[in-house]
Amino acid sequence: MLEMRYPIQIDEAVNRLMAHCLDSKVELIPINSCDNRYLAEDIIATHDVPLFTRSGYDGYAIRAEDTQHCSSNTPLQFKVLEELAAGIVPQQELGPYETSRIMTGAKTPNGANSVIMLELVKEFNRDGEKYIVIKRRVQKGENLSHQAEETRRGETIIKRGTRINPGVKAVLATFGYSQIPVTVRPTIGIFATGSELLDVNDSLQDGKIRNSNSYMIDAQAKRIGADPIYFGKLPDEIETCYEAISFALNKVDILITTGGVSVGDYDLMPEIYKRLQGKVLFNKVAMRPGSVTTVTALKGKLLFGLSGNPSASYVGFELFVRPILRKLLLSENPYLKYEKVKLACDIPKANPFTRFVRGKLFFENGMISARPVGMDKSNVVLSLAKTDTLIVLPGSTRSFQKGEKVIALLLEDEEGSQMLWQDSDRNEQVSSMSTIL
Repeated sequence: MLEMRYPIQIDEAVNRLMAHCLDSKVELIPINSCDNRYLAEDIIATHDVPLFTRSGYDGYAIRAEDTQHCSSNTPLQFKVLEELAAGIVPQQELGPYETSRIMTGAKTPNGANSVIMLELVKEFNRDGEKYIVIKRRVQKGENLSHQAEETRRGETIIKRGTRINPGVKAVLATFGYSQIPVTVRPTIGIFATGSELLDVNDSLQDGKIRNSNSYMIDAQAKRIGADPIYFGKLPDEIETCYEAISFALNKVDILITTGGVSVGDYDLMPEIYKRLQGKVLFNKVAMRPGSVTTVTALKGKLLFGLSGNPSASYVGFELFVRPILRKLLLSENPYLKYEKVKLACDIPKANPFTRFVRGKLFFENGMISARPVGMDKSNVVLSLAKTDTLIVLPGSTRSFQKGEKVIALLLEDEEGSQMLWQDSDRNEQVSSMSTIL
């Protein structure tokens, strides 16, 4: 007897998944090894930046009040007390009509409150001493970088969950973080199910196809920041599948299988979920492609059953696996970032389920537009090579016209979003209704 499944909405499926708790683990690693890892703790400024008031240019440190009546008609002379290179601590305090030669980044001497640029002064010697002539008024604070103008000691400067890119790494070094607290990379187990699958180096055989899903999911997991482990192919034999999956679940945080999640005679995963005695969070979602996506919680682990069709598997990973991974990595923005864009062409096909069309973004007449790439079928793979966005078409009985505004989910973005795009749509609708009322 076929298993009866009842589709739930995408946001309900995501919320059930995100309510399930997985434990994030933390480790300390050297700064030289932290590239592309995710911070496990907020980074706090250990000192002011700048640490001291310093010069923004090569020039002369002066007291701005001494130049109050200075002009080309009434030039003023200043005596040079010392020269200050970057890293040199000033030894003399400036008095009236005194100055110190100063280089970019050098600490300003006591008494100075501005810097006049080198090209705006004339230098000369008199009686063995150095002087400069100034012919313009200087404003207080001119050409200075003031102490703590960028950040103060004790302030949070980078939030936990941030990916460590070259700029973040520079900040960590600036504040003396030699050992970096990062989240341990979640381990993602991958199985490809189906007796029709060949390995990538196998010759083609009649009735069989090469396994592409495992390599695709491996890359998707790495893009998020996880460590994927490929456990191999599984044949359409229930005992073999059950034993292999039971073994793999003990080795990973999340296990992903592709294929075998429908309700045909050779789709074995529903029966395996029953044997595992896990809690099925959902087994059908009102979406295309990937409606048979299934998620089971078991002993602090999550088992994702994705479709065997490449595009459906790809979409299922981005909608459901990505946010739970980003949650494990302590991101405040676990969901795909989204933008409202213009459709670049008609999409005549209607569907009662929400559709995710593989697409590409581009600029047209100063606006962001999106167009589909390749065939809009769940079993296609070539379109994925050109895909950088998922165009969201809400379920309806109508077609979609060129120029309509639609939501585009940004696949290559690293920032993410605090909320699901559907929650954003609801907030906009509530806001619009409040305005009308």
